[in-house]
Amino acid sequence: MKKSKIFTILILLTLLLSMTGCWSRNELTDLAIVSAMGIDIVDDEYLLTVQVLNPGEISGDSASSRLSVTTYETKGSNIFQAIRRLTKESANRLYFAHLRMVVIGEEAAKTGIGKMLELMSRDHEFRTDFYIVVAKDGKATDTLKILTAIEKNPANKIFTSLDVSHSHWAATLGTKLDKLISEITSKGDNPVLTGVVIEGDKEIGNSIKNVEMIESAASINIEHLSVFRGDKLIGWLDEDESKGHNYITDNVMGTVVVSNWGDGNIAFEIRETKTKVEAKVKDEKPAIQVYVTTEVGVGEVQASVDLLDEKTIEELEKKISDNKKHKIESAISKAKELETDIFGFGEVIHRKDPKLWASLEKTWNEEGFVNLDITVKVKSYIRRLGTTNESFINDIQSGS
Repeated sequence: MKKSKIFTILILLTLLLSMTGCWSRNELTDLAIVSAMGIDIVDDEYLLTVQVLNPGEISGDSASSRLSVTTYETKGSNIFQAIRRLTKESANRLYFAHLRMVVIGEEAAKTGIGKMLELMSRDHEFRTDFYIVVAKDGKATDTLKILTAIEKNPANKIFTSLDVSHSHWAATLGTKLDKLISEITSKGDNPVLTGVVIEGDKEIGNSIKNVEMIESAASINIEHLSVFRGDKLIGWLDEDESKGHNYITDNVMGTVVVSNWGDGNIAFEIRETKTKVEAKVKDEKPAIQVYVTTEVGVGEVQASVDLLDEKTIEELEKKISDNKKHKIESAISKAKELETDIFGFGEVIHRKDPKLWASLEKTWNEEGFVNLDITVKVKSYIRRLGTTNESFINDIQSGS
């Protein structure tokens, strides 16, 4: 009995010791929560900008006129030094575990982004679920100073806009840290990053006036894809080329295709897309075949058309396929012009024939990819017509 009591006491003591708390805990009141970080290069130094939340204003519990976010900026020879230097301005320690966006200025991206990412991949406080974008024709610091309507947290606005755009328009792509580093270090692939751009008056955009008007004086909009060779920005894709890239890399969740028909047009919603990329090798020469299949629904009819006619459906399916094939071939043409494989074709060839890849690897972007034979085959299937088979447009009598 005595031994049993001693054993019970030991168990209780062990449990109590395990409930004493975490020695490395951080109190919320001691932290400045960073929602976005911007990186530019000025005078051969990094210009670091952080966007810090004002919790009271974000939650809406406060009736004050203070802004929902504050930005701090400073320079440093590396990112770590700049972050520590910011403690001179920030009242609390900067906390990056809730980071949503990293914005890199276009000129800074041209010099190489690899060194900018090293701290983020090393420091345990940085999670890897934030998006990384490029400030097209501008600086990251300007982007992070624009206040946004509806969404009090500008970083959340960009994050959500990127998600929605990728899901419904397909000309953008949300890229996170792990994927970006993997593509930068790959010999047979190169990264793309979505661009963001300030439209309007950025001077008014960083004041409270910007969110007090029905139509904001300045806004942050999602742009198309930027092209990198290794870790350096070398060019941009336009809207169609960006969609073409996402078709090839199987990153289209949904988008719209418009086909002319008679004296009008028909809009189709791309609902499901599947892409298969295969490598073929003949006489020590590689070739790539891209197969894309999609299921399509009719979104809007602005023309007189019989959607119950089988031949009409077949013709429309061909028009949709031709439209997508053109976008894909445009993306390939632009990538070859920039001499950078942004589709991972090199990786496909590597998996197919490692020995052949070893002979191509060193000059892949400049020679192998540029001279690569690429065949594109697209097949589309119209599966849904909507809630009505025939449009009332067919019944409208033209006036005399």
